[in-house]
Amino acid sequence: MSLPVLLGSSIEVCALNKSQIASLDFVINRFFMKMYKTNNIDTVKVCQEYFSFDLKPSVVLSRRKFF
Repeated sequence: MSLPVLLGSSIEVCALNKSQIASLDFVINRFFMKMYKTNNIDTVKVCQEYFSFDLKPSVVLSRRKFF
């Protein structure tokens, strides 16, 4: 499953609550955990920052609401 599938162009019409958005973020975090073979969320966050990965669903959805 790729990020475009998770964040299709019509996801804004769905009224997602915080726990649903957190569930989408969880998928991305688990991907990083598997890719870097770690269970430490702090390590995942550092890797995401180091590679300028700001495509977490919560970030993308908040940006889309303003445009």
